[in-house]
Amino acid sequence: MGIENTHKLIVNCLPLNEGERRAFAKAARDVPQEFVGVEAHRGDMVWSAAVPEELRSQATAVIGNFPVSQAAQYTRLEWLQTFSAGVDAYICPGVLPRGTMVTNASGAYGQSVSEHMFATMWALMKNLNRYASNQRDHQWQDEGPVLSPEGGIALIIGVGDIGSHFAQLAQSVGMRTFGVRRHADVPAKGIEKMYGFERLETLLPLADVVAMAVPRSPQTHHLLNADRLGRLKSTAIVINAGRGDAIDPEALADALHNGRLHGAGLDVTEPEPLPAESPLWDEPHCLITPHVAGGNHLEKTSEHIIRIALTNVSRYAKQQELLNLVRY
Repeated sequence: MGIENTHKLIVNCLPLNEGERRAFAKAARDVPQEFVGVEAHRGDMVWSAAVPEELRSQATAVIGNFPVSQAAQYTRLEWLQTFSAGVDAYICPGVLPRGTMVTNASGAYGQSVSEHMFATMWALMKNLNRYASNQRDHQWQDEGPVLSPEGGIALIIGVGDIGSHFAQLAQSVGMRTFGVRRHADVPAKGIEKMYGFERLETLLPLADVVAMAVPRSPQTHHLLNADRLGRLKSTAIVINAGRGDAIDPEALADALHNGRLHGAGLDVTEPEPLPAESPLWDEPHCLITPHVAGGNHLEKTSEHIIRIALTNVSRYAKQQELLNLVRY
């Protein structure tokens, strides 16, 4: 890769303990490293660290997510390792210096996001969100029939790390798992059958649960529109923890309001935050969480992110190819 260690500087924003700092210092070899992260922030939803202004112009590598509004100050940057899996804001033309390598934390969030989706599925199947509302209102009221995942079909749209993890959880409770991804010839753990997006219309009517974990792209914008939502069973559940704009919010609200879906679980919405006037807030069959499934509240997620970053710091110092390199 041709990286020279002379005059390099790594600015590390991770909320590390002392042992982890020593490991990063060792991994960096002769590359200087400034630690600006605060360990007390480790359990925060989103990690953040204030990079001193004088370091921004000196840094050749940053481990962390800095405000895009400050990007122009990182004039020497050649590598950015993000805390997040998504890097959309950084890879827009002109944001980072030309040729900057961007690596992400893909692979760190599969467990936390899939478990959140799985919990949402169960809550909707068993009407737990409605019972929680009844408890708040001091109402002792039966909310009627419930669903079971056993023998049902989970249609996972977007089978990356998160989708594969969810598929394995679905299989563990007796569900069949069909996956939809761009490259249908690439298998994934937990997926019984894989299909391309061209089969989506024929698969939707079969699904008892639709689990969405697609990346943001022009092709996935409003992927579930009114027509496709209309192909689902009235007993189906839709869960989205990928990108909010993958579902048309007006079409979803209409389907829920008119009883054409059993329920929807949304950890991501269009837009975010979801406006107070959105009808989705008032839908009793809609369970909304504020984009927290993939945060850093789970310690194992933090450990995964730190492991990825540590490996890449070592590779950076050794002039080796970096892991999770984003092509843009």
